[in-house]
Amino acid sequence: MNPPPFHLAIPVTDLAAARTFYGTLLGCPEGRSAASWVDFDFHGHQLVCHLVPEEHRRARPSNPVDGKQVPVPHFGLVLEMAAWKALAAHLKTHGVEFVIEPYIRFEGQPGEQATMFLLDPSGNAVEFKAFQDIERQLFEK
Repeated sequence: MNPPPFHLAIPVTDLAAARTFYGTLLGCPEGRSAASWVDFDFHGHQLVCHLVPEEHRRARPSNPVDGKQVPVPHFGLVLEMAAWKALAAHLKTHGVEFVIEPYIRFEGQPGEQATMFLLDPSGNAVEFKAFQDIERQLFEK
């Protein structure tokens, strides 16, 4: 059985910008919506963007990982390597500014992975990663 889809609600300061980022740039189909929120199909998972005032944005802590400052909190997807490479190329073509540019993390070590981090228009950190062999490497120690 496939794992159940997750539901994640995140704060955004501009629903139109969220629609452009998640819907247009990342290609996530829009689901239900109201004046203060919008659902997206985030690759089979329910991502809900809730409108909040600008003053509710939080400071962004980070954690050092592999010599880079990883934004915390963050969320994202683990993709097949070909899909990850295609997305990285798509984002670069569209001039996306990365928090952490696409690269291979933990190269030559257990858990070697391709990763990239970017921010949505409201400052929510999103990570996309991929492994050569997801089944073996996703939780490899």
